[in-house]
Formats: sequence, structure tokens, C-alpha cells
Amino acid sequence: MNLEQLHTTIQQLSGIDGVSGDEGAVREYILEQIKDYCDCQVTPLGNLVAVKKGRRAPQRRWLFSAHMDEVGFLITHITEDGYLKFTNVGGIDERVLIGKPVRINGSVYGVVGTKAVHIMSQEERDAAPKFSDMYIDIGASSRQEATERVQVGDCGTFCTEFFSFGDGYFKGKALDDRAGCALLIALAQSDLPYDCTLLFSVQEETGLAGATAAGHQLQPEIAIAVENTTAADVGGVPKESQVCRLGNGPVLPFTETVTKYDRQLVQYAKQVAQEKQIPHQVKEGAYGGTEARAFQTAGCGARVMAVSLPCRYLHSPACVLQERDLEPTLALLKGMLEGNPAFD
Repeated sequence: MNLEQLHTTIQQLSGIDGVSGDEGAVREYILEQIKDYCDCQVTPLGNLVAVKKGRRAPQRRWLFSAHMDEVGFLITHITEDGYLKFTNVGGIDERVLIGKPVRINGSVYGVVGTKAVHIMSQEERDAAPKFSDMYIDIGASSRQEATERVQVGDCGTFCTEFFSFGDGYFKGKALDDRAGCALLIALAQSDLPYDCTLLFSVQEETGLAGATAAGHQLQPEIAIAVENTTAADVGGVPKESQVCRLGNGPVLPFTETVTKYDRQLVQYAKQVAQEKQIPHQVKEGAYGGTEARAFQTAGCGARVMAVSLPCRYLHSPACVLQERDLEPTLALLKGMLEGNPAFD
């Protein structure tokens, strides 16, 4: 898969709605892309497990994972005048929501609103908005009219245009972790030196349910979470606080908020990148979390780490990635598998 194909796959995946617990459409797209290259299984929980045969069996059981779900909204109440009250699914900063277009059930469009600023008290203006203060306006004039299109319990996503801008930048919704899914699709379609398992998991954003179940099912010995990680390389942020930078290649974290990554595995990833002259960067901070935690603690445990794409404005309507990071990340994943370390 070349850069243009990889970019197109990310764009197509970004356009599919798949809030945590409702990933079916994403899974069907991925299955269509990989079914001729892998032995595939859909688990009762909804994970897509793909066994990719390489030219030989590895010394250790390898797993690469990417999650299919995205952050979004859950409708909790419909008012008498037809507005939708909602709560978040996954971590969303309330400050990014006011005035944003959203899509419910893939076909019902609306806009997030709140009390007009000119009738707010000074205290309300100074406070960060809360989900409880907001609603979704779908253009209905009554509860009855709204319930003809939407029901309590329905899911919504950001509704945003995917486009490229500047020198190789592109933005879209759900790039966390549809870009990771696209990289795993590229692995599935590649000629690999060793067997591996590719996991497209559900419900990462709401507590690692898919990865936890898969960890117990698959019992990997080496597990790599292919993810996005927050970049703060924007105006006004000191260099020491930028964490990672777009355009500098895949990000290799040494830890996250809870999980300490396997030191030998991280050093091995760095070694592969250096030997193959793959641009890469170390994450400068201990933030966030990935599915690696679930694999590390399942069964007898596994050596784990993450290989991440640097991403601006994570969990927002406009996640931003850089094309220059895509091919090096894919090359690093292939290079790590090619080395096939035993770590004895």
C-alpha cells in the first residue's frame, strides 16, 4: 500500500461512524479490505481478529492492535420542544462542542447548542461549558417530531469534512484510531516475513473492553498498540511541553499514565528505526493510555509498547495528522516484525 492508498483508506475510515459500542460499519469496511489476505474472525463482543500468515512462524506470538471506535455522544433525553440532551461517550473536551455539527444514526444532522452568550450571567460566561448545559438541535419543533427521527440511546458523532491543507497535513474526525486501523490494513495486505495477529478492537475509548477480551483470548507474547498520541506542537506552547511533533515520524513512548512499557521492546524499536534510517521520536512525557495495558495484564502477561502517530486536536471534530508520518510508521511496524526478537 503506497502513501496515496494509505491516505485514501484513512479518509474512507474517517467518514464512517463508529462510536464505542456501535462499531459495526467500521468493522464491515475493514473486513472487506482484508478478508482475502487473512483468516478473519468476528468475536461475540465485536472485535475483528485477523491472523496474517507470513513466510514462517515467529519465535514469539506477535499482536498488532488498533481500535475501531471513536468518541461521540449518547442521547439521554428529548425535551418537549424537540431538543436532544446528551452525554459524552469517551473523553471529549466540552470546550470544542458549541456550534459544532453532529450526525446521529448516520443520517440525522444537528448542531450542538447552549444558552446564548448575551443572556448568560458573568459567572456562566466565565465557567467552562458542561454537557448538562448543552443540547443538540435537529430542527424539530416538538418531542413527537424529534422522536420520529431519534430515540433515547441513539449514538451521535462529529460531522466534519475530511480535507488536506498546507504541506502534507490533513484533518478529519476519528483519526484516533482509524489511522491506526489503516496501518493494520496495510500490514494485512503486505507480504510479511512472519505470522502475526492483527486486532481491530471495540470500545477502547470507554475502558478497553475489546482489548481486554482479546488479551485473554489470544494470549500474545509481544503486543504493539498502533495508536495516535497527542501532539502539542502549536503556537504558544514551550518546546518542553510539546510532547511530540507532526512530521518527525512515529512516536515511541516509554510509558503512559498507568502502563510502563517493556524497556527491551522499546529499545528494540529504536534500534530498528536507527538501523533502517526511519525517522522517529520519543514521546516527551507520561500522558494518556493505550490498549497495551490490557495485553500486559492478560493471562501470563506480554511485552507491550505503543507505536503512535503524532496527532493534533485529539478527540475533536478536527484531528490533524501529517502525511510524512504515515510511511515511516508502517516501515517501523514491518521492521520490528522482520527482526523477530526472542528476548530470551
